[in-house]
Amino acid sequence: MDDSTAPHLVVQTVPLASAPPLTEVLDRDAPLVWRRRGAGIVGYGEVRRLTLHGPSRLADAARAWRTLSRSAVITNTVGVTGTGLVAFGAFAFADHSSATSVLIVPRAIIGRRDGTTWLTLIRESHEPESTESPESIAARLMSVDPIESRPSVTFSAGAQSPDGYRQSVATAIARIRSGEASKVVLARDVQGGLTPGADLRGLVIDLAQGYPDCWTFSIDGLIGASPETLVAVAATTVNARVLAGTAARGKDPHGDLDAATALATSTKDLDEHAFAVRSVVDSLTPLTATLRASDPYTLKLPNVWHIATDISGTLAEGTSSLDLVEALHPTAAVAGTPTREALALIRELEPFDRGRYSGAVGWVGANGDGEWAVALRCMQVETLPDGSQRVTAHAGAGVVIDSSPDSELVETTMKFRPIVDALTPID
Repeated sequence: MDDSTAPHLVVQTVPLASAPPLTEVLDRDAPLVWRRRGAGIVGYGEVRRLTLHGPSRLADAARAWRTLSRSAVITNTVGVTGTGLVAFGAFAFADHSSATSVLIVPRAIIGRRDGTTWLTLIRESHEPESTESPESIAARLMSVDPIESRPSVTFSAGAQSPDGYRQSVATAIARIRSGEASKVVLARDVQGGLTPGADLRGLVIDLAQGYPDCWTFSIDGLIGASPETLVAVAATTVNARVLAGTAARGKDPHGDLDAATALATSTKDLDEHAFAVRSVVDSLTPLTATLRASDPYTLKLPNVWHIATDISGTLAEGTSSLDLVEALHPTAAVAGTPTREALALIRELEPFDRGRYSGAVGWVGANGDGEWAVALRCMQVETLPDGSQRVTAHAGAGVVIDSSPDSELVETTMKFRPIVDALTPID
């Protein structure tokens, strides 16, 4: 079979005059969205799914995506970042994870960026082209069912109890003092049951409205609002944001300023942050032509303060966002330093598989563009063999030599808030 007859994807992107806010046009049964500050993409259906496992999952994804993109026939009259052939992705954190990593190519995408709105249609080459006009298809996709009652979950401790977490942190501190590592990020989990077939769109909307400066996502049951950009690529420009070091917001303006000042001058938190920044810079340097990091600053979110550093640069020729994800993952912000030793401690001290929590989540385009976040402040919805649905959420904290088990437990509680608050039952 020659290339002209081999199965491939046919892609068409056309402009749209307008569309409602993206969170108002989510698919009812399988919401697929990537959004921040009102811009992003919403997917419908599924034309291709790439499923990946193991230590080579990111390299395999990059290789498979290049092959798929090169064979695609793409007509794009819009040309904005995020148009043309796009796949949504979610990757497991650990090499040994039983969770699948996926790239999902939807059948249709509605997107908005910088005042431009578009529709992308994707089909297999052997499928007939639709006789319906793009405008008619877009109108049908946006005519979604009304959102049903708000889903709710009563969470309880998962595999790691609060007391167990304190113990794990204390053990990690002792191992750091003995010289095994400089930093290790330890997480704990909470779980709850969800009504089968629950309408999850309300949760996505709550997260998007409550955390507009975060990446709100819903991809293959992974739903969250992450504040941390792993890497974003547009043409040859690379951007990343490192978050490490956390403090609770104050109860009033004066207390809030004190909390931010204390965080910005905390030796423990600044050291933790420096580990994370160095990890990202070292990983990106071989794949970029230029690279620079901002001075650390305090980033205000609705529930916490973070120490943040923005990193920007120019991409080396022939490199895609998936290549950068492979180089960066896992960062010191979600694993620790040195990486190998930190991962070994995580495997020993966390009594669960993180799944996709703290892995990479985002999208990739045919030209290698993409936006990827660290999967934080998120939950995974799973359908169990009996048809019931289970929700699992994780939160972690960076443990260094002068950490306190009680303080790290409090930090994880703060980080659970976006998901727990959005799903707390309403009396």
